[in-house]
Amino acid sequence: MATLFISDLHLCSARPDKLQLLQEFLQGPAQAAEAVYILGDLFEAWAGDDDTTPPHESIIRMLSDYTAAGGCLFFMRGNRDFLIGKQFTRETGARLLDDPAVISLYGKKTLLMHGDKLCSRDISYQIYRKMVNNPISIALFMRIPFSLRRRIWHGFRELTVNSTQRKSPYIVDVHQPTVERVMKKHGVQDLIHGHTHKQAIHTFVLNGGAAKRYVLGDWYDKDCVLVASEMSWRMLSIEDYLGEYRAKT
Repeated sequence: MATLFISDLHLCSARPDKLQLLQEFLQGPAQAAEAVYILGDLFEAWAGDDDTTPPHESIIRMLSDYTAAGGCLFFMRGNRDFLIGKQFTRETGARLLDDPAVISLYGKKTLLMHGDKLCSRDISYQIYRKMVNNPISIALFMRIPFSLRRRIWHGFRELTVNSTQRKSPYIVDVHQPTVERVMKKHGVQDLIHGHTHKQAIHTFVLNGGAAKRYVLGDWYDKDCVLVASEMSWRMLSIEDYLGEYRAKT
């Protein structure tokens, strides 16, 4: 048994191979998992729970089939799908997590985040993030008719993407002092997050002991999954993990 963590799939109709990969993952090794955690940016863009832009409905159906078959699914909003709400959780059977969230993972108190809060040097983005994640802002935005709301949301998305591309990698990356401050606040030595697409396992000293930060890769090239069990925590590609699963079955 293992617990599986994925993030930053950025699923859209332009990449049907990734939809197929998700289906194989959910119908294969995820069936034997204790739980699957999606730590944000499942979708390339999500303009609200009434957003039926293809392939959203097929993705919801995949997740619903997984939980209906007994799978345990947790979801954390990302910067691309922060408008996910109660309708999404009802339709998929997923349990919505706060960001950050602390869980017990095989005896380890572990912090889960999407990761964008850790990019604290990007001050303009952090201001934008606070504005768009404000419950009042979200409630007002969701009152706008979907056709207009979708155009506005895609406009904002393009602006943020273009803005990020113009900034230095140093600015938009995770700030290690912020990582340490957040981990100390929550009393953890292990952190799992996505957002940066910079797949890695960072080891450092915190509170006099060994600490680790697991950065989940995206699903553009590496198709990353973190496979955590009592024996080990391993970062694999989905294809490699599917290969291991097929060999066992």
